[in-house]
Amino acid sequence: MRILLTGANGQLGRELQGVLNREEVISADQPEFELTDPTLPVRIADLAPEAIIHAASLTDVDACERDPAEAFRVNAQGTHRVADAAAKVGARLVYLSTDYVFDGAKAEPYTESDPVNPLNAYGRSKLMGEQAVLAACPTALIVRTSWLYGVHGKNFVKTILALAARQSEMQVVNDQRGSPTYARELASVIGDLLRQKVQGIVHAGGEGECTRYEFAQAILDAAQIRCRNVPITTPESCRLAPRPAYSVLSTARLQSYGLRLSPWRVGLKQFLQEYAAGQAAQAG
Repeated sequence: MRILLTGANGQLGRELQGVLNREEVISADQPEFELTDPTLPVRIADLAPEAIIHAASLTDVDACERDPAEAFRVNAQGTHRVADAAAKVGARLVYLSTDYVFDGAKAEPYTESDPVNPLNAYGRSKLMGEQAVLAACPTALIVRTSWLYGVHGKNFVKTILALAARQSEMQVVNDQRGSPTYARELASVIGDLLRQKVQGIVHAGGEGECTRYEFAQAILDAAQIRCRNVPITTPESCRLAPRPAYSVLSTARLQSYGLRLSPWRVGLKQFLQEYAAGQAAQAG
């Protein structure tokens, strides 16, 4: 299968390249491939992909809040261009979305049919991307995920490890609850969903749930790093963009296809092993 992969150099895109190594993958990323380029639909059509996995996105939540216009240009309008191109060439489309389309008012895992109500510019721009995808490609697959981290790129786990390496104490919010998701496992699941030709919205994340503080403590414990971890509230963190207090995703639909990710602590352990091996290889 000839697959166009946007965001190919991101933490998920790099893992997807490994998962799709038996396919003909066209890797697309900045600066050669900009979602804000008005000629993007024509450029994509010229590549004649049979499928498109649209993983490219502006994911810095606070940066999106500072510049919502840019968030919408990239995440909403850019996705609209990709979806239009997919419709014109008849390519199957897979779009990566987020748990931040929800407002966090629920006290149990969100299902695919639950009402959406994003709290921040990032969530709103990603939701508009979902709407553009379904309008142009009704048979598309939208994969919502949460708290993504991986060996490549910037993420929460790497930030905690870096902070613990240079200071004896850190503060982490203890009133935001979600499901950490290891990018390598998510990539494998996306590959399986693509092969099964699944359509519609599917939630995919690590099994179980925790707060950011609990996640940070698990990282420190698993990495055997001594650093005092102090729980704080979201207001005390002074972050610009509001975050949902609860954004755990139900994976019941994913499991109906015989697929699931590991419990989040298992995924974290796998990540730490892979990350340590990579660091050792670079040092050697």
